Amino acid sequence: MEKDTYLMLMHISQLAGVFIPGAGFIIPVVLWALHRDQSVEVDRHGKVILNWMISALIYSMICVVLMFVLIGFLGLFVLLLVNIIFVIVGTVNASEGKLWRYPLSIQFFRIDNP
Repeated sequence: MEKDTYLMLMHISQLAGVFIPGAGFIIPVVLWALHRDQSVEVDRHGKVILNWMISALIYSMICVVLMFVLIGFLGLFVLLLVNIIFVIVGTVNASEGKLWRYPLSIQFFRIDNP
C-alpha cells in the first residue's frame, strides 16, 4: 500500500466507531503501532491522531458533566460535527502528503518537525 493511502486510512479509520463501538479508537492506534518504527510520516500522523482522540475524549467527558445544566447536549453535538470535519480534513491533507494538526488538540505526544 502506498504511504499516502496508508496515512489516509489511519485518519479515516477514526470514523469506524460509527459502525462498531470502540473501533474508531482501536483501529487508528493499531495502524500506527504496526508501522510507526518503519516510517517517520506514519509516526507523526499517528501522534496527531492520538492527540486529537484523547483531546476529544476529554472534551466529551466535560460535555457529559455539563449535561446536568443542559448545555452538554449541544456541546456533544458540536463535538461530533467537529470530529467528522477534522477527520475529513486530516484525510484529505494526508492524501496530499501533508501533515495537518487537528485544531483544539492538546499535545500529549510530541510531534517532531521534519
